[in-house]
Amino acid sequence: MKIKSAEFVVSNSEVSKCPKDNLPEYAFIGRSNVGKSSLINMLTDRKSLAKTSGRPGKTQLINHFIINKNWYLVDLPGYGYARVSKSSKKKFQQFITNYFEQRQQLLSAFVLVDIRHKPQPIDLEFMQYLGESEMPFAIIFTKADKLKPKAIERQVQEYCDVLLQTWEELPPYFVTSSSNSIGKDDVLGFIGKTNDEIEELKNN
Repeated sequence: MKIKSAEFVVSNSEVSKCPKDNLPEYAFIGRSNVGKSSLINMLTDRKSLAKTSGRPGKTQLINHFIINKNWYLVDLPGYGYARVSKSSKKKFQQFITNYFEQRQQLLSAFVLVDIRHKPQPIDLEFMQYLGESEMPFAIIFTKADKLKPKAIERQVQEYCDVLLQTWEELPPYFVTSSSNSIGKDDVLGFIGKTNDEIEELKNN
């Protein structure tokens, strides 16, 4: 899939104020230092569509971007390690939960994981929450340029082994790097295929 247009639409903290046109949505979420904004900018070929920051936890709202006029990329606040007050963290963690439980247009979440680290309990717990909520999701391993190919293989395999201890089957996963566009076509291809399948269901 080729991205021809990518535009910011709205930021808010209430699901009721999200766009109401029923276009498909794909939500990107991960720990607050995982490189989410850089990944979104890489996928969309826009240098500053999502705001990047040296300070983790900058995204604190539900951010909708309309892509190719026919689907939404949703940038969600990171979980864990954000330098915000406990009351602020509790507030935006609640609207993340509300978003996942109430947003019917959401077709898939993408959970971002830094490929350099061992499986972290906070990420595994969040994936467990998505599974229990029957929310489809895929894993995006970020920062693959920081490791050699063999190390990438080992890290991915370790993650898969840990997941299979509690999951019957693995979710889709993608290895990416924002600095050299590794995985870009794979992620966009997955979204394009999902959109096509939904369109086909509508027409049948």
